[in-house]
Amino acid sequence: MANDVQDITEDQDKTQPPMSALRYETPFELYSEMPQVKQMTQHRPRDDEENLEYLNRLAGSTTPEEAVTFAAFAAVPAMAIWWAYECLRIASDDMTAADRELMEHVANWCSYSDNENRYRVMSRSLYAPVRSPAVFLGLAVGWSGGPIAPNDSAAIPAHRAPRAINSAVLSCLARAELQQRPVRLARFIDQASALFRPF
Repeated sequence: MANDVQDITEDQDKTQPPMSALRYETPFELYSEMPQVKQMTQHRPRDDEENLEYLNRLAGSTTPEEAVTFAAFAAVPAMAIWWAYECLRIASDDMTAADRELMEHVANWCSYSDNENRYRVMSRSLYAPVRSPAVFLGLAVGWSGGPIAPNDSAAIPAHRAPRAINSAVLSCLARAELQQRPVRLARFIDQASALFRPF
């Protein structure tokens, strides 16, 4: 019996707290630490507002696109990029062959997020002839962290990746037929809500 209790106690000690996909615990903290998000949204979080609560409030506002912007900034880059990748896959019928190939590289980086894969995606995105949603997403991968280039150790500003993610998802939305945009936006926000729940 004593051994059983000891085993249970040891198992409890190994239990890890839920992980979070978010940069900060509250939207108020995000807006305080990353002021660039204020330039891109009209609404402001309340001091005591939870992340998911704020996302839902934005989704129900007169400017629901701000929920996309909030999600792009609130999530850590790797999680936000995966969410944006899933959003862009919804509209994959509109993609060129070059964009589809770039999306494959983004997916590869999501699975193997080393600098070599990041530089590969960044290079293809920087020299793309058109700034499509996929190209914006590729730029987000390039700006997701680490040195900006193999021969340049300069730090990448934290707001660069979320801005590119925001541009990727909103430009994807803008390409939809007018009557389809609310439906597509609702799907994007619904997918984003998973980022705001512990896992």
